[in-house]
Amino acid sequence: MIDSKLNLFSRRQILRQVLGTGLCLPFAKYLPASSVSSQPSASAGHPAAVSALAAEDDQFLNELEQASFLFFWEQGNPKTGMVKDRCNVHTLDKDQKVASSIAATGFGLTALCIGQQRGFLSKDDALERVVATLRFLWKKLPNHRGFFYHFANPETGERMFDSEVSSVDTAILLCGILTCREHFRHAGVTELANLIFNRVDWTWLSEDTSLLTHGWTPEVGFLSSRWDYYSELMMMYLLGMGSSAYPLKAETWNAWKRLNFEYDGMRYIGSFAPLFVHQYSQAWFDFRDKRDEYADYFRNSVTATEVHRRFCIELGKQFPDYSDDLWGITASDSQHGYVAWGGPPATGPIDGSVVPSAAGGSLPFLPAATMRVLKTIRSRYPSAWNKYGFVNAFNPLNSWYDTDVIGIDTGIILLMAENLRTGFVWETFMKTAEAKRGMERAGFHKYQP
Repeated sequence: MIDSKLNLFSRRQILRQVLGTGLCLPFAKYLPASSVSSQPSASAGHPAAVSALAAEDDQFLNELEQASFLFFWEQGNPKTGMVKDRCNVHTLDKDQKVASSIAATGFGLTALCIGQQRGFLSKDDALERVVATLRFLWKKLPNHRGFFYHFANPETGERMFDSEVSSVDTAILLCGILTCREHFRHAGVTELANLIFNRVDWTWLSEDTSLLTHGWTPEVGFLSSRWDYYSELMMMYLLGMGSSAYPLKAETWNAWKRLNFEYDGMRYIGSFAPLFVHQYSQAWFDFRDKRDEYADYFRNSVTATEVHRRFCIELGKQFPDYSDDLWGITASDSQHGYVAWGGPPATGPIDGSVVPSAAGGSLPFLPAATMRVLKTIRSRYPSAWNKYGFVNAFNPLNSWYDTDVIGIDTGIILLMAENLRTGFVWETFMKTAEAKRGMERAGFHKYQP
């Protein structure tokens, strides 16, 4: 059984280390001389706006989405809307000490839009939960300058585990809020969403620097780690630049580094970090056929995902479970706690575990290859499936299966499955003034790849 409290701490610490400058510098010898590419990355393909799926594949994804949606519906508190960070699928977490996370809640708000659109729940039920969530976020959940604490008691909103006021997790929450505002077009939702978004003081976060901090605590002030290398940070910078109340300066978009990597003849912008850094911003922001002065980030993620696929297949010499049918590792649970693993270069220690959200969160990037993996897991490894979809991780080599699902990983699968099928999340979110303004200020323009 996974200890939720220990994993909350380890996850927060591991990911902060991985995405901060501290881990990048010792690996500088791996970096090519140029750190910024002025051309679109080479890619393994460029999927159409909405991929044409076989009826069988579409039905498979519908079942996966419905199961994933159920996590957010059942593990979201009906009074506060706060979604638990994780859930033990064997006990269904009757332990009241399990924390909610603002990132899982952001995915959960988007899940309500998908669920209503797909007919998994009625519009009235969806709206009731959305309004309850937004009202709680506006009136009850503790915040500092509009930014929320990473982990909170799902019943009371009380800060848990001395967690930080989190910049990127607040951004994930805001993406969910804006998606609800645009999808439901309900006066109460619109008013609350605007109040919450416009309270966020991005100028405080960037008061002395163009590089945003990972967070703040009342005990120590700003955390030393900065969002300074390519990662899921894009959503945060774009939302800040898209704010009308406290906008970030446009030059902050140029402040963070875009390191070039090369593997098997393919060149792309990346980080010494797990695969999810290529997924999260693109769950909401639609970068297809758009670029700034540096890159086409959608095509870049296609390339990075293909590189990761080949990397895992090469690891099949060491871990015989990895193949064309089964690949994909990203930050997840393991038999020995939470691990921020990935590659290339190998970050781990990798032990042959498989993380379904690696493929599931990459569905729009490599549709055929990722569908093959997810269908393999579903058919060959039944213990990796539960009422909420896939468990967080499993290791076929020693028959270890996680007991838990984690909200952000289940969420990225749900959102990217829907984006592959219809582009619904992209289409909805990109109608928001904040998204349009942020991308315009960052210098994005349409082009023909």
